[in-house]
Amino acid sequence: MSSDARDVEATTASPERSATPIAQSLMLPEKREGDWRQWVIVPTLIFSDLLLTSLLWGLALVLYGIWGPKTLLVGPVIACVLASTVVWMGLRSLLGLYPGYGLGSAEELRRQTYATFATLGVTTIFAFAFSVAPYFSRLLLGIGFLGLLFAPPLVRHIVKWGLARAGMWGKLAVIFGASESGRQLVHTLKEEWGLGLRPVGLFDFGLSSQSGGLEGAFYEGSIANTLHQAQQQGIDTAILAAPELHPDYLVRYIAIARRRLRQVIVVPQMGGVTTSAVTARNLGGVLGVEIKENLLNPWSLRAKRALDFAATIIGGLLILPFLLVISLVLYIDLRGQIFYRAERIGRDGELFSCLKFRTMVDEAESKLQRMLEENAELREEYFRYHKLHDDPRVTAFGRFLRKTSLDELPQLWNVLRGEMSLVGPRPYLPRESKEIGTAQEEILRVPPGITGPWQVAGRSRTSFEKRVQMDVYYVRDWSVWLDLVILARTLESVTFARGAS
Repeated sequence: MSSDARDVEATTASPERSATPIAQSLMLPEKREGDWRQWVIVPTLIFSDLLLTSLLWGLALVLYGIWGPKTLLVGPVIACVLASTVVWMGLRSLLGLYPGYGLGSAEELRRQTYATFATLGVTTIFAFAFSVAPYFSRLLLGIGFLGLLFAPPLVRHIVKWGLARAGMWGKLAVIFGASESGRQLVHTLKEEWGLGLRPVGLFDFGLSSQSGGLEGAFYEGSIANTLHQAQQQGIDTAILAAPELHPDYLVRYIAIARRRLRQVIVVPQMGGVTTSAVTARNLGGVLGVEIKENLLNPWSLRAKRALDFAATIIGGLLILPFLLVISLVLYIDLRGQIFYRAERIGRDGELFSCLKFRTMVDEAESKLQRMLEENAELREEYFRYHKLHDDPRVTAFGRFLRKTSLDELPQLWNVLRGEMSLVGPRPYLPRESKEIGTAQEEILRVPPGITGPWQVAGRSRTSFEKRVQMDVYYVRDWSVWLDLVILARTLESVTFARGAS
């Protein structure tokens, strides 16, 4: 008997668990497909970055030719550009961005930004060390690195999307876990395709009874055989998602998996604790987990407020003509009633007047009450979502504003006043306070946002309870990077008219 088999036998010998793992119909592939994909994905990402840097530095030279005060020497410029490109791509590689599987959007953005700023510092030192600085231009350097700061995250997302559409993005992974936790993880990995972890096998440790098996499909082999089969198919990643499993058994399963596969990911029993708030610590050979609360750091809150203020001033000036056009249309359509003020719960439970473009007819609140009294289906829908999908009170132009989320633009004034943030939890109505429940204490630690996780994931068809859960997740997981990711996704939603109707 092999060492793997002996470990499995010892692990599954507990009278509380069956010795036969259960497998979902999501099974391992018959053909080996894990290796060759990486030979396409990584070079594609590298090539796209090389092409992008060439275009950005070329554009920087063109703009410098228009705005620059003097002619540059070609040799020193090419030397600095080549050196910065090598350093930039080298840092991206060291930070795990090729290919970057398993990195969330906020973490990926953080690493890309760090790579760009570090490259700027190295390039500056290079220019002075090799006496190229007098022949170079700070204007050219600024234009080039400004492009490297903003363009690569967008281009990388487009390249990943294209690879995903072609069925190329991601690496295969097998999942071991109890029925519910395993199913939830599979659903999450499919929904968050950008992580690049593609579940192809889901196996239960036997924590569920066979009568409650996953879709009634049973796997007759041992866990060691499963891992061996995965290895033969070119799969190098296993995810263990079994929060109910005893630590002794979990350690043995990890040991078995590590002998077979290169990457083993363990999903611990730490519900409600998010990844960005957690750091692994080595306490004299003992694994410790440090849990940080970002919102307790006053500098983090100052950074959030500074981002809100700067983006609101700059963005507000850019869209001012657009706001005037919307105001004019509403003035004609609603006979002068342009804005709507609604009382909302702000930070620390303080009430404030939330400003919006008016999208409903007069006496909308009283009309809603009559509709809910007369129609049971509408009453049930409003009770679940706290809004109506096809609300007859909304005007034709108001429906367009809601669909594109443009009705919320006047809330920029609330952001300037400090009553709201660009990104944050949903601004709840005072009457919803009881329904928020115990989560209210966490959610009200920050100002509500014009946009938030509820607006870029789920939108109007997300239940009230789910929206509360997403807001709690946002507060616990908050970072400047998460705000930037949500702002970018909001812009995408508005551009493609995926707003809340």
